[in-house]
Formats: sequence, C-alpha cells, structure tokens
Amino acid sequence: MTIVVGAAQVRERLRRLRTEAPALPEGVSRRMWEVFGREVSVEQAVEEIIAAVGARGDAAVLEYGRRIEGREQGALEVSREEIAAARRSLDAGLAGALAEAAERIRDFHRRCVREGAGQGWFDAATGLGQAVRPLERVGVYVPGGTAAYPSTVLHTVIPARVAGVKSVVIASPPGVDGRPSPVVLAAAAIAGADGVLAMGGAQAIAAMALGTESVPRVDKIVGPGNIFVTMAKRKVFGLVGIDGLHGPTETLLIVPVTGADAGASAAVCAADLLAQAEHDALATPVLLTNSAALAAAVEQEVLRQVRELSRREMAEASWSQRGCIGVVGTVEEAIEIANEFAPEHLCLMTRDAERYLPLVRNAGGVFLGRHAPEVLGDYNAGPSHVMPTGGTARFASALGVQDFMKTMSIIALPETTGKALAGGAARIALAEGLTAHARSARMRAGEGDGGTR
Repeated sequence: MTIVVGAAQVRERLRRLRTEAPALPEGVSRRMWEVFGREVSVEQAVEEIIAAVGARGDAAVLEYGRRIEGREQGALEVSREEIAAARRSLDAGLAGALAEAAERIRDFHRRCVREGAGQGWFDAATGLGQAVRPLERVGVYVPGGTAAYPSTVLHTVIPARVAGVKSVVIASPPGVDGRPSPVVLAAAAIAGADGVLAMGGAQAIAAMALGTESVPRVDKIVGPGNIFVTMAKRKVFGLVGIDGLHGPTETLLIVPVTGADAGASAAVCAADLLAQAEHDALATPVLLTNSAALAAAVEQEVLRQVRELSRREMAEASWSQRGCIGVVGTVEEAIEIANEFAPEHLCLMTRDAERYLPLVRNAGGVFLGRHAPEVLGDYNAGPSHVMPTGGTARFASALGVQDFMKTMSIIALPETTGKALAGGAARIALAEGLTAHARSARMRAGEGDGGTR
C-alpha cells in the first residue's frame, strides 16, 4: 500500500482500480477445473449451469450444489417449522438488534412511499396519468459461505414488503449442515419472507429465473453475490428483472484536517476502511485527505488494526491490492474526484458535511459527519445497504421500494383532444411509412376511412 500525493496521481490510481479487471483467485480457478473437468471461463460455467437448470430443474440445482460445495444436502425448501425454530433459538440481544434494525428499515421505506414513490396520478383534463403496481413475486439472493448476512435479508425483503410485493422468497447457500445459516432463517422470519430455499450460486439465480419443481419463477431477482451470481444475473436479465450487477464493496472517505476538523482520528479512519476491506479481497477502501500527516498515521493504524481482525487475510489482501490513501488540496477537489469514481459509499467526515452535499453527484449512499459511519448503514440506519458498485452510481440508485414497483402509463384522451392530435400523429406515421397507423389516426379525426396519403 502506498500513499498517493496530488489530485492527478490519485485520479490515475482510482482509474486503474476501475479499469483493471482483477484475476480470479487461484483457488477459484482450480475449483472450476475440478467441477467442470476442463478450463472454462466464469461466463461459460454460468451458461452451462443455467442450461442444466432449465433442462433438469431441481436435480440440476442439487447436482451443481453438490459438485461445487462438495457435500450433499436435503430438500431445497426450508420448512416453516425450521424457520420458526431458528427465530426462537436466536440470542435475545441479537434478536432485539435485528428487530430494531427491521423497524428502522421499515420506517424509512414507508416514508419513501408516503413522499411519492409508489404514488400514481391521473389528470382527467388531459386524460393522462400513471398507475403504479407492485411486482407479484420477487426472489432475494442472500450470500453465504464465508459469512452469514442476516442484514441483507432485512435490507432486501423489507423494502419489497413495504412496496406491496405479494410473494418474496429467499435463496441462500447451505452451510456444512446442508441448510442456510440459522441467523439468516431467523432474519427471514423477522423480515416477513414467504419462504427460504437452500441453494446458492449461479444455480440459485437460474432456478428463480426459470422456475423448477420446488422453486417458483419470480419476476425480479435482487441482492448481492459473488462473481458467479453476478454473471448469472446478467445472463437471465430479460427473462426476469434484476436490481443491478453488484460487485465487491467499496468505500471512499473524505477527511479534511483544517479548522474544526483538526482533530480527525487516524484510528477511526482506519477502522472504517478495514470495515470494508474485511468483506472481500476485491473490496476497495479509499481515503482522501488534505493532510500528509493524517495519511501517514492512518496507514500505520491500518497495519496495526488489521492484525487483530478475524478476517485478517481477507482484509490484508484488499488493503494491499486495492486500498488507496490520497493526499489532495481541498474538500471540493476531493468531492470532484469522488464524483468521477462514483463510489458505492461516500463518507464526508467533516463537522459541516451538510454544506458539501450539493456538490455530490455520484454515490450509492452519502454518509454525512463523523457520527454516521458507513457501518451503521450496513445494519440499522434505515436505507437499504444494497447499493450500486463498480462506478454504476453514475446512473444507478440504492435498492428501495421503487425497485419493487412498475408503472403503467394511462392514456384516456377526451374526444376533442384525440381529434386535435390525430392529424399530427398521421403525419408522423406516414413519415415512418406506417400507413395503417396513419389510417387509424385519421379515422379518429373523422376523415372517413382514413386514407393512406
């Protein structure tokens, strides 16, 4: 890890992080050879899995689960009794924390509905409007394997429920006992999911998109996952909707050291960076500051704190390969660099952070001030922690109730308006060579059979 000095050098470092595709870890490449018996790309592997699930349903889902994970499992469906038992067995403190988080998430998304999302309109005078309807069935992917993510359950299922989705099912990889993590099952009960399926990877995405004997076909798939899950979502898009292609997490901290912000804590900055680095070896933790002294202190703090982490190896790999501490001139310059990078999480760690918010154009989530760290957004602040990554915050948004709704345009023109518009519509139709369109329009204008000239 090196400290980068100067705006131009920082921009170049961040550009490389965006454009240089990281190689698959050696262990993943080796495992793919073992599973498929030949050298295949991620895309080829996913295409094979999707085709198999389409042809053989549950049997293919179970087969690829066994081949990839190296163990047998029981039925794909997790029973209601098993989910209820997981909730009852939850530690009381954790149960309370999840319930509190669920309520805050629910309140936030209910407010989004009240403030306009999900509200249709109709203007009788113009005959135009928009109807909003919730999706019928949604599939939620909740990652597993190296960690359990009950928070992802809350941050995906609850917005769907608030939006009015009729059926929400979760797919989560089975653990060593062949079932999803008990804490994930408990969170599913708290969030109000209709069911949980013990399946992961590309085969889970394929099953939800295509439908199998045990898995209902959904209208949309949401939630983060590994590179195979993301590739599968890309491949099934069109058969179903998706929320986005979520890559490894990333955070960008802006920490000025001037005036009221002279006391910025290197230890806190390091902790915030490592909170992202421990997610994934491909996670991207970035700090921008105007202080070379703080930059050096944060680097030393990261090296000290990382030794104490349970996921030390993961965090060290992220920090050494994709970490960056940049020294730039001003907060405004740092924000402009952040806008170009378009991070998933942007943290403005300054006492007067609100005054800089109008300058921010591209970020999945903006965290203002020292008391609103990104880690609280991960768990219990309220907005969904499923946010755009990989620079897609330039055009994409954080997951919310709007992702679980669709709009239908309403056109109910009064007779006078229909007649007034018909002539112009006919002219445009003829310019496009569509004479039937022109005839239909002219008939509304009262021009006999409409003609074709």
